[in-house]
Amino acid sequence: MSREQAPPNFILLNIGHAVHHADWNWRKVCSPFIRVHFVESGTARLIREDKTYDLKKNHLYLTPAYTSHGYKCEGHLSLYYIHIYEEQGNHSSLFDLIDVPVEIKADPLTIQLIKRLACIHPERKLPHFDPWSYDNLPTLVRNIARQNAAPLGYEMETQGIIRQIISRFLMQATDKNLHIDKRIQQSLHYIRTHLHKPISVDALAENSFLTKDHFIRLFKRDMGCTPGKYINGQKIEKAQRIMMTRDIAIKDLAYGLGFENDAYFNRFFKKQTGENPGNYKKRIRLLAVSDAPK
Repeated sequence: MSREQAPPNFILLNIGHAVHHADWNWRKVCSPFIRVHFVESGTARLIREDKTYDLKKNHLYLTPAYTSHGYKCEGHLSLYYIHIYEEQGNHSSLFDLIDVPVEIKADPLTIQLIKRLACIHPERKLPHFDPWSYDNLPTLVRNIARQNAAPLGYEMETQGIIRQIISRFLMQATDKNLHIDKRIQQSLHYIRTHLHKPISVDALAENSFLTKDHFIRLFKRDMGCTPGKYINGQKIEKAQRIMMTRDIAIKDLAYGLGFENDAYFNRFFKKQTGENPGNYKKRIRLLAVSDAPK
């Protein structure tokens, strides 16, 4: 893995211990956060992309954000669950760059760290285990705000523990971009680290020493979409992420994403999502307030 990637900032959403008796059965789960499970005892299965993993005692399992998966449990299962939000800033996701193993053996120190994390955050335990009860925008906004308001000492300890847990997977990770043309890799890195500026396909092609048509064909072959669509998607995703986690004026958001003015940004956002950014921001804030515990 390249050391050029800036260290990610992780936000703890949930952690807790759960005991299941053939009642942990869910399909088509896909969340905007990372899931880590530590199996204490019992058995179950994790289903990812038509591949099934038998969960084993004293093993850790990681599912990156936006990864469709499911669970099947036919008997006893005791495990710890950790839900982690990766705050990306101007950088790409850690999991855009590398392939991490799904399963690793848990060492004694990591087990102690997981239990310590659960001990200092008892309020992060899930009240219900149905993914549809917590895997939603209001809950995500509320949990991110809760972590951002945590005392500095707990926040530093939490960050340290999460990084140590994730590091166990990174030690066995491999670069994801081995099959992608080097010029496209460089363009992806540029796009992900320059979302705060205007990005043109012409400039990307020129920097790759390719004609525009050749660059677009190569990009689409390796990424499955045109560079323009990829850039738009990255900017929209970042805009939504910022509005979910920060109280920011639409004008400042537009300038922070490389748009010349907020009017153009408003049209761009509505074309991509079907609603203008002001309504989107208001909607997620109202949902967060209405869903907050009384």
